[in-house]
Amino acid sequence: MPQMQSTETAASRHADVAAAIDYLVRHYAEQPSLDDVARVTGISPHHFQRTFKSWTGLSPKRFLQYVTLVHAKKLLKGRTILLDTAFDLGLSGPGRLHDLFVACEAVTPGEYKQRGLGLSIRYGLHDSPLGRVLIGVTERGICGLRFVTGGDDTGGDDAAAVNAFADDWPAAELIPDTDKTSKAAAEAFDFAFSKAPGGKPPRLLVMGTNFQIKVWEALMRIPRGGVVSYQDIARAIGRPSAVRAIGGAVGANPIGLLIPCHRVILKSGAIHNYRWGVERKHAILAIEQAGLGK
Repeated sequence: MPQMQSTETAASRHADVAAAIDYLVRHYAEQPSLDDVARVTGISPHHFQRTFKSWTGLSPKRFLQYVTLVHAKKLLKGRTILLDTAFDLGLSGPGRLHDLFVACEAVTPGEYKQRGLGLSIRYGLHDSPLGRVLIGVTERGICGLRFVTGGDDTGGDDAAAVNAFADDWPAAELIPDTDKTSKAAAEAFDFAFSKAPGGKPPRLLVMGTNFQIKVWEALMRIPRGGVVSYQDIARAIGRPSAVRAIGGAVGANPIGLLIPCHRVILKSGAIHNYRWGVERKHAILAIEQAGLGK
């Protein structure tokens, strides 16, 4: 994915792609044409096709093919083998776990109790084809990645997103620094969508209960493009009766995309619930799946 820029032209492209993705997810059952989707963005079909592909890595038609509940249900049928492979062997696809490992470090029990006291976090807001994001970075890694729009906890604006992020780290020093976070944001999206094959995976720093961290670690073992159910996660961590608690931990994930809570769906195959909007969850899964077939 091209590196994020602050120019008005780049911001306009972000908005065009974000609007198109939202339209495709909401209207996939109607199988809209290229002209239909381009009309939403207000640019020519030819220019829109090129813009969409440059940001997502696939054509609008290819993206549309994967935005279906039927496809998700088919994916779910292979969940047992997928989890057994990922958990028992530590592998996915050609010998990689979450496509190279996301190095994840948890704060110590003492740091958890102090809720970030003594920790400096630089944060910034950046545009992306999946919507505006807030990302927080420490010397030990990315500690937060949340979408600004589409979730009840953000209210759909920058200030609310910053406030919600501050609630996660109430005792930490928060420093606005888009220069520092722009590189981290670009690298996070490049890694999440395989735009930099073989690139160094980002480091993460998480703060949560032991149970939450165990669930988040399990999420990172789901291979790119795969989906599992809440029951599968519960079984995999040895807590088969804790499905409701699993759902709570999945929903509390503080680092979108890199801790892939979007890969957990209902056992019926329905794409259900996402902290930052179910439409965005559809979009992320579609991009991942389409990328596997390129």
